[in-house]
Amino acid sequence: MNAKRWIAIAAAAVVLVISVLFNSAYTLFQSNLGSGIDEYMALEESDISENVIEEGSGNSRIAVLEVEGTIQDTGDASSLLGSTGYNHDFFMKQLEQVREDDTVKAVVLNVDTPGGGTLESSQIHDEIVEIQEEAGKPVYVSMGSMAASGGYYISAPAEKIFVSPETLTGSIGVIMQGVNYSELAERIGIDFETIKSGPYKDIMSANRDMTEEERALMQEIVDQSYNAFVDVVMEGRDLSEEEVRAVADGRILNGRQAVEADLADEFGLEEDAISQLREDYDLANAQVFEYGAPGTGLGSLLSMKVNSFLGNDMETKLVAELLSNYNSPRLMYLYGEE
Repeated sequence: MNAKRWIAIAAAAVVLVISVLFNSAYTLFQSNLGSGIDEYMALEESDISENVIEEGSGNSRIAVLEVEGTIQDTGDASSLLGSTGYNHDFFMKQLEQVREDDTVKAVVLNVDTPGGGTLESSQIHDEIVEIQEEAGKPVYVSMGSMAASGGYYISAPAEKIFVSPETLTGSIGVIMQGVNYSELAERIGIDFETIKSGPYKDIMSANRDMTEEERALMQEIVDQSYNAFVDVVMEGRDLSEEEVRAVADGRILNGRQAVEADLADEFGLEEDAISQLREDYDLANAQVFEYGAPGTGLGSLLSMKVNSFLGNDMETKLVAELLSNYNSPRLMYLYGEE
């Protein structure tokens, strides 16, 4: 290992220690101040701004929402290593706002994501269905360079899906991954002592091999989530189970293949989806707007400082990410790796 890598690991370790100390101090600070800081944070997060994209009637509006990055709830934004990309809590607030705002008549959802957590994807899907069925508001999807796995899961209910010929989509399936470093630990003389309440309490542990029985148990869980995915596509796209399963083997599709398989409707970009929505639902004079980013709190500012410190050294960033991520395996509607 060269000097640069040692420096990267050392820098990442320092950042991790600072992050832990900050989060501990923040928790103590929050508990001491009580409701005062809670009210401040609630006010900051609930203050959703709006940016007008196309002028029009304020009583008849089209909301443009965006899902970009891995769909996962990263928790408290105060983490120094927190991502500045997709914000699940903020996006769910946008969906709620769209559902409750009577001036919003329709939605265009821009999707550019490899997917993400099964829970987060299902939460978005269910909220979109509520917007359509309970609020009676149509949702059109415009797919970007990638709308795979969970990205397709949240797109499936849309009345129409627009793709580029080069869009990567599909990847209908579920994945759960873990790391097994037991052989490495044995080589360097590390022993793990585990006391557990049942034989499966440490299933998918990183310090031992899985048994065949354990694999069967986990496979059953994955299969259940996969079947739920198939049902979502069947219902959203009005396809038979046979038609869906023919392309639901995890394969990635480009936009042309997606249209041929009836997983998408038309070729086009965001402006094409908006134009078609205006025409289909008599919204020629509708104002088009998007929601602004949430307020920047203390945690976000510190996160920006840390990212600035790390600079463009991708190796350092990757090590920092590995150190800050949880090791617990998760069910994911995800194309590729996290």
